[in-house]
Amino acid sequence: MRELGTLEFTSHWRLFAWMSKSMELDCRSSQQTRSLSQCLQEQETNRRRKSTSDMASSSISSIIPIVLFPLVLSCLICPARSSESDGSSQPDNQTLLAGRELQKLRKIREHLKKMNKDAVKTIQSLDGDLIDCVPADQQPAFDHPQLRGQKPKELPERPKGHEESGMIETSFQLWHLGGEECPEGTIPIRRTREEDMLRASSIRRFGRKGIRSVRRDFTSSDHEHAVGYVSGDQYYGAKASINVWAPKVTKPYEFSLSQVWVISGSFGNDLNTIEAGWQVSPELYGDSHPRFFTYWTTDAYQTTGCYNLLCSGFIQTNSRIAIGAAISPTSSYKGGQFDISLLIWKDPKHGNWWLQFGSGILVGYWPSLLFTHLRDHATMLQFGGETVNSRQDGFHTSTQMGSGHFSGEGFGRASYFRNLQAVDWDNSLVPLSNLKVLADHPNCYDIQGGINNVWGNYFYYGGPGRNVRCP
Repeated sequence: MRELGTLEFTSHWRLFAWMSKSMELDCRSSQQTRSLSQCLQEQETNRRRKSTSDMASSSISSIIPIVLFPLVLSCLICPARSSESDGSSQPDNQTLLAGRELQKLRKIREHLKKMNKDAVKTIQSLDGDLIDCVPADQQPAFDHPQLRGQKPKELPERPKGHEESGMIETSFQLWHLGGEECPEGTIPIRRTREEDMLRASSIRRFGRKGIRSVRRDFTSSDHEHAVGYVSGDQYYGAKASINVWAPKVTKPYEFSLSQVWVISGSFGNDLNTIEAGWQVSPELYGDSHPRFFTYWTTDAYQTTGCYNLLCSGFIQTNSRIAIGAAISPTSSYKGGQFDISLLIWKDPKHGNWWLQFGSGILVGYWPSLLFTHLRDHATMLQFGGETVNSRQDGFHTSTQMGSGHFSGEGFGRASYFRNLQAVDWDNSLVPLSNLKVLADHPNCYDIQGGINNVWGNYFYYGGPGRNVRCP
């Protein structure tokens, strides 16, 4: 192999330096969520392996024209990149993309610094979650301008007629299985990480539902529902026991949930909702576990509110329940059935909307000052399932609702809501009157209601999504 002259060697070394920089820009502009350092390390390892191979076969390489050196070097540096080039503008485009990615990463880290509070203890969950034990008076809710400096309110007045009927206590979440707990005076918060935010469609929409996330009519965009509801009166709370499953979600930006909605306002931009239940959301959580969640909005899901504790709003008072953490166990087809009991009601003394789990376990509350219409009362209560149908492949999604089976299959096969009740003006739990059921797309997900002496008002609901009757 011939020796390179000084000028020629310098030229090739400059070419190598430029291509190394290009390799770094390629890695920075990658849309994958692996780190830049990982990308560079992998490509450098490939380059060295290839370089060693070339040295071993130097007698053969002597016949390769020196004009092919840049092409060979390009392959050594970044073998996974496409050979297509857009000409001399490529470095400029790479620089622009790298700049955008770095700016996005900086914004994410700034957001996480505000969101994730200093913890006195961190618990590693078996599913990979990190649960931070944060002093109760330092939780995200108190970042709200109107809540700053406040402390959690005194306990509320419970609704009349409430019975201790929950099937489980607080050991229903995976992070408890290791036997660790948060200290008294702290609350458990699921830590949000960079990869969680990188999965989101945008930083601005992270932790928020899509615009149409409540049943309005039969043309509810890509959000589909199978629900029972009451309206036409003044409501001060809702209660239900919700069957828990782990439905299959087939697309990364879809979800499947089962929940209670407390609603007021019109279905325009002033819609107020308070929501709680369980959901499977790969985009939000990065896995397929069903998770306990809360939500609220005062402007129809546009700019206010969020899931769980991902913004200031909901004030948590419980030290053993982590909102957003995975639920275990779950129901199985023709096997054991598992449900969670939730009660949302307006405290008549202070006007805040409280959330109770199971047999009298207070989780926390939504301050009344967050809302407009819900400062007074709700005008609709809604119970049931919701999915997102993105139709990415031109067909209806195969994302399941509930158990993934239609309501007609009944207990042990179809998912259910039972013991549906409302809280009236006198802070009393009463049976629902005139419960209506509705499915947006009954060939994909359906619902059947009923009433008996054991379950009171109830319904079965759900479905597989795409099937022969739902193309």
